[in-house]
Amino acid sequence: MKSKLILVSTLVTVALTGTVLAEDASGTVTGAAGGAITGAIVGGPVGAAVGGVAGAIAGTAIDPPPARVVTYVQEQPVQNSVVVKQPIVVGKPVPQEVVLMPITEDPRYSYTIVNEQRVIVDPQTRTVVQVIQ
Repeated sequence: MKSKLILVSTLVTVALTGTVLAEDASGTVTGAAGGAITGAIVGGPVGAAVGGVAGAIAGTAIDPPPARVVTYVQEQPVQNSVVVKQPIVVGKPVPQEVVLMPITEDPRYSYTIVNEQRVIVDPQTRTVVQVIQ
C-alpha cells in the first residue's frame, strides 16, 4: 500500500512539474504544482488533489503594481484618511464605503488612504494590491 502511495505521488509530481515547466508564466500553474506536491507528501493522492486546488488559488496571488503606479500614489497630496476597523491586507477587499481615487497613468489601479496608509487597489474587485508604508 505504501509503495502504491509513493508511486501515485511521484506520478502526480512528475505530471505537474512538466506542466509548470511548460507554463511557468502562470502563477496558477506554479501554485497548483507546489500545492499538489505538498499535498501528495502529506496526504497521498487525495492530498495531491486537494493541495493542487489550494495551490492554484494561492498561485493567483496579486502581483505588485508597477513602480510608476507606486510613485504616482506616493506623490499625491495627503487627503483625509478613512478609518476602518478591519485590517487592510493585500488580497482582501476594502469596504464599500471607502472612496477609491483613479490612477490616470494606469486605469488597472486606484488608490485610497485608509488608517493613515496609502493603499493601491484593483478598482474592479476593490481588492488591496499593495499597502505603502
